[in-house]
Amino acid sequence: MLKDRVVTAILLLAGLLGAVFLLPAAGWMVLCAALCSAAAWEWGGLARFERPLRMTSAIVFGVTCLMVAYMAGLGDGSLSGVVLLTPLYLVSALFWVLLVPLWLARKWSLASPALASLVGFVVLIPTALAMMHLRSFGPWVLLGTMAVVWVADIAAYFCGRAFGRHKLAPSISPGKTWEGALGGALAVMLFGFGVLVALGARQPGGAWVIALALLAWTAISVIGDLFESLLKRQAGLKDSGSILPGHGGILDRIDSLTSTLPLVALVAVWLAA
Repeated sequence: MLKDRVVTAILLLAGLLGAVFLLPAAGWMVLCAALCSAAAWEWGGLARFERPLRMTSAIVFGVTCLMVAYMAGLGDGSLSGVVLLTPLYLVSALFWVLLVPLWLARKWSLASPALASLVGFVVLIPTALAMMHLRSFGPWVLLGTMAVVWVADIAAYFCGRAFGRHKLAPSISPGKTWEGALGGALAVMLFGFGVLVALGARQPGGAWVIALALLAWTAISVIGDLFESLLKRQAGLKDSGSILPGHGGILDRIDSLTSTLPLVALVAVWLAA
């Protein structure tokens, strides 16, 4: 299993790097919309949609993503209508910061197709748009944002296996531990400050603010992971899909990104204003 995970991860990384650095803005927009559509198909599985509704959801989500991205100017990199993205990012931020912790505590479910579709829209559409938006600032901005989540995930996985004793959320994801989460947070801190030093910030100002931001970033990524784990458990599924050997489905790979990318994009909009 670990070998499959490593091989698939290497292939995914190679494909991502090629797409991020080589595709034009329009090509990246189409790719992100296609990923959103595929993730919507898997979301339909978590919501236990019948096949026709799953297919309809996948098409509607993909087309909606393309339309909003085009109107926002993400297809040509002009960002002429980027103001359209701010409300979507804000709704996403409120959902993850305020609603999902309560959702996890009370273990709510996607009780109806309408609710499932609405939540799926809030989870998937802003994420795909944020992938396009952050890439418009430069490939390394997007990759750096995603790398923070990857570092947290990888460190949490191995620290949890090595030192895990205390369960983080046993009724939702029995494999996750507080030791793993703390290991992930520490790794993110080292990574974040290491990048700052590498970029020449030998004595970065406001170090405590940066540290708090990195810790919050890590916590939000964990919330995204736990949210998908809860939905999979409620749907009786081990993975959201089987398209990625050793990793499951697309949602299994982007669960932590759905909760972090829109928030980072929201901050980017605020800083660029």
